[in-house]
Amino acid sequence: MIINLARRAHNHNFELDPIIRSVLDTDFYKLLMLQLIWKEFANTHVTFSLVHRAGDTPMAGVVDPDELCAQLDHVRKLRFSKSELIWLAGNTFYGKRGIFEPDFLDWLEHGFELSDYDIVAHGEQFSLHFHGLWPQTTLWEIYALAIVSELRTRASLKYLTEFELDILYARAKAKLWGKVEHLRVEPDLRISDFGTRRRHSFLWQEYVVNAMTATLGPSFTGTSNSYLAYKLGLEAIGTNAHELPMGLAALARNDDELRTAQYSILEMWQNTYQGALHILLPDTFGTTQFLHNAPDWLADWTGQRADSKDPFIAGDEYIDWLQARGRDPRQKLFIASDSLDDDLILRLHQHFAGRIRFSAGWGTLLTNDFRGCNPQTGPTRANFTPPRTVCKLTEVEGRPAVKLSDNYLKALGPPPEVERYRRIFGSAGMANTPIRT
Repeated sequence: MIINLARRAHNHNFELDPIIRSVLDTDFYKLLMLQLIWKEFANTHVTFSLVHRAGDTPMAGVVDPDELCAQLDHVRKLRFSKSELIWLAGNTFYGKRGIFEPDFLDWLEHGFELSDYDIVAHGEQFSLHFHGLWPQTTLWEIYALAIVSELRTRASLKYLTEFELDILYARAKAKLWGKVEHLRVEPDLRISDFGTRRRHSFLWQEYVVNAMTATLGPSFTGTSNSYLAYKLGLEAIGTNAHELPMGLAALARNDDELRTAQYSILEMWQNTYQGALHILLPDTFGTTQFLHNAPDWLADWTGQRADSKDPFIAGDEYIDWLQARGRDPRQKLFIASDSLDDDLILRLHQHFAGRIRFSAGWGTLLTNDFRGCNPQTGPTRANFTPPRTVCKLTEVEGRPAVKLSDNYLKALGPPPEVERYRRIFGSAGMANTPIRT
């Protein structure tokens, strides 16, 4: 069934269109990480915070705090349904059944709840924090970002008439079709949807995923959105993220423990998951130092995802690292996932063809590219620029959490702590790169 997006956008009904419809409406990697956190860090207190990157559109005066609180409160009431738990228990993920343990699933059914939050306006922005035990706070990351992004969308949609909304979505659909046509020339291409956190809306993400499924065939490998994978019968895509090494590093008692935290957390990961879920994300404290100091067993993992480094450089660096350790890169997987669009995806596919298996995790510019689609001309209060907001782990047991990144502009944490981490990990391979999305 094709949804009338313009009409639904013009007449939002909270019961019909809550921004988060299910606890599963999150990235699959959050559920995988939640199981590890539940096993290893059940009693660890943490804080997640909304972080506004430089150049992001101001939130205060655009997003109504009362609407935001109403959406957050709605999510806190959600629980996993029986059918969702059966899907998690019995579905095949990455070629394996039973990756979620019975005790964990029992906790999801009977013990899971989200922490509380606090929100304070500061001029043109507001701060949003989630404090609590790590298993109660980690899922807030995607919910909070998706809610803030869609509330921004809804605020802009209010300035358009229903006819203008028709034009807006017609242009966005045409733009999406142009991208899909461009990508269809490469039948060996592999693309998945990574666009939950900064999507235009849930309905638009669902529309996009259906369109990709219908037009790209086997080139579209699935979605990171667990609810859409469950609802539409698609592969759920995702492994791990920066949160885990950031958390263990914050708990380090000395510099030696801090240096090895990025590897210790991966030992925990491989004690929980196997095979295709062994994907490195090495840029939390810098990819170059990670690879240089990595134990040899990590070269046997399935592949690597690049997030904050130029993907051409990151992929070549990974290939060289594998070859130096006697591994065949053609048997490995390289995933690019930062600021991708169709042109860049095709260039990367061609660059790595025959050298390593390549896959694209397509995010914001798949699910929230309405640039140039606004039918209003001249001054307008409708702003469809994709957001840059992130929601990150900021504190663990009262200690600051830090992310260095391969991009200096993406570093997170109190400046003195960032500098301390830089002294320990160095800055090899890092660069200043404009943040696009």
